[in-house]
Amino acid sequence: MGEKKAKIAVLVSGGGTNLQAILDAQKSGIIKSGEVNLVVSNNSKAYALERAANAGVDTLVVLKKEYGSQEAFEDAIIKALDDRGIDLIILAGFMSILSKHFTDHYPKRIINVHPALIPSFCGEGFYGLKVHEAALAKGVKVSGATVHFVNEIPDGGEIIAQKAVYVEDGDTPETLQRRIMEQAEWIILPQAAEKICAQIIGGE
Repeated sequence: MGEKKAKIAVLVSGGGTNLQAILDAQKSGIIKSGEVNLVVSNNSKAYALERAANAGVDTLVVLKKEYGSQEAFEDAIIKALDDRGIDLIILAGFMSILSKHFTDHYPKRIINVHPALIPSFCGEGFYGLKVHEAALAKGVKVSGATVHFVNEIPDGGEIIAQKAVYVEDGDTPETLQRRIMEQAEWIILPQAAEKICAQIIGGE
């Protein structure tokens, strides 16, 4: 019998670079208290699904348009997660805001990485390149990434980890996005996942 591991589900919508960081961290032993059991996408063409398949992880596509309402869409995801006994949900570029109905079902069991230092450049409308465009427009010298628990308020949950990244002269939203991913997101998201998984299997 191997040691007990927390079961992780990763929710994705796109390329899955953060999913890859999690899978790599699992391989390298950074994440040892949990393992990715399922990858759920709300986009059937998400490259993240291929990353999951390459790593031998089960995938599930849940399309909102097939369910007709946010609640039915969320219920389908909840059922899939609960059927598998998922312990921790990681949002990795999941482009659907989850309602209170969903987040209340998993208190302190959903984490997300946001590409800025919350409370700066966060909340509704701040996602993807928009975050970095806003940071550069403001002229900040330091940005970074934040891992936080997810509740019904966009980017509103308790902060778990943050890492600062310097803004460099001549940065574009794209170069800043890349540097924050490499120097912050891909480091603190796996670390936070391990921390929470260790707490879960420790019975906290």
